[in-house]
Amino acid sequence: PESMWNYELAFSQSMPGNRLHYGLNLFYIDGKNLIMTLPNPHGSGKLNQNSGKIKNTGIEAQLAYRINTTWSVNTNYSYLHMENPVIAAPEHKFYAGVDFSKNRWNVSSGLQYIGGLYTQVATGNIKDMRENFILWNVQASYRITDWLSFRLRGENLLAQRYEINAGYPMPKATFMGGIHLYF
Repeated sequence: PESMWNYELAFSQSMPGNRLHYGLNLFYIDGKNLIMTLPNPHGSGKLNQNSGKIKNTGIEAQLAYRINTTWSVNTNYSYLHMENPVIAAPEHKFYAGVDFSKNRWNVSSGLQYIGGLYTQVATGNIKDMRENFILWNVQASYRITDWLSFRLRGENLLAQRYEINAGYPMPKATFMGGIHLYF
């Protein structure tokens, strides 16, 4: 079976008036026997097998600032050092977003950069495959009554072509809508 130990040291602070929030996390992950999907050496298709050990270290930082009652901004960054690469784990991850809230409207938008995301790790004659991409997402909601709101969401609005796992492309721009009932 898989096993993992995760150690984390976190610090977060809110400044007087709760307009500014910031934090910093340091972490260490020690795992063994993680299950990975790898190419089948005896033919076509994929094979699930234990991957061996991982020892990852990293840092995360976050910052949020409320400009006024209507606008706020937030950002975060994480760096992951992988002794042994892990599929779907990025080396760098950066996010910057803005939120608007007034009366019955809530709108948020953000850009996310993913760098050095392993979509496939080296085994035999297979090479590491890594991805870098930027995603732009927007979400808006309008509260029609105390018990009903309408929501729209757009993801990957830059229509980036990327994969999280090799051979499985993610969709380009997608749009969703829905209603929320509160009772």
